Amino acid sequence: MIENIRFGTKQIDFQVIFSNRKTLGITVMSDLSVKVVAPVDTSIEKIKEKLVKKAPWIIKQQSYFLSFQPRTTERKYIAGETHLYLGRQYRLKINSGNIYSVKLKGQFLIVTTDDKAIVKDLVKSWYLNHARSVFRNIADPLIEKFKNYNIEPSSIVLREMPTRWGSCTPKGKIILNPELIKAPKGCIEYVIIHELCHLIHHDHTQKFIDLQTKEMFDWEKWKNKLEKLMA
Repeated sequence: MIENIRFGTKQIDFQVIFSNRKTLGITVMSDLSVKVVAPVDTSIEKIKEKLVKKAPWIIKQQSYFLSFQPRTTERKYIAGETHLYLGRQYRLKINSGNIYSVKLKGQFLIVTTDDKAIVKDLVKSWYLNHARSVFRNIADPLIEKFKNYNIEPSSIVLREMPTRWGSCTPKGKIILNPELIKAPKGCIEYVIIHELCHLIHHDHTQKFIDLQTKEMFDWEKWKNKLEKLMA
């Protein structure tokens, strides 16, 4: 059952699931949807009353998840276009040549090719290769540190995700979006630490926030930078 409430100018849609539980629970999902699990005899009016009281928290949680939603501009991969790498902007330069390559030089991302139709593929491949090595180098010391909590990810894999910068599976696999290579190192550390914390606390409880703050005291700074840089 899908219902909604108004809080100021904002409409909050939510899904209601009735169960045999004794208390009402509200969960904000990573896709920004809101799920309510309520006792079977709870009226919709009572649920909405509870949602209104919790609306500031719901909106805050939705805002929190927004930092993990890539909103990158569609690129045309033409000369003069700007591209990000580790938080810095580089201007795309296309050189003619039959030995294909991509490299950074000064303020330029230089692509050498005799076929402009494959510039996008060359650049994306270059990003992916760099993401593999950079993410690993950043993650390794963080993983070592989290071994103090007797946890360790089963693996770290890269996967394009249209709505997430990172995620982790119940079996401990951490998944990182290769697009994150465009953000500063601090943003990458933030996402990795966030997912490592989820291996201990699966929900965004206060204990999760406390642990994340302990391991990265300025995580909010990097969260905000990621939101602004990649918007």
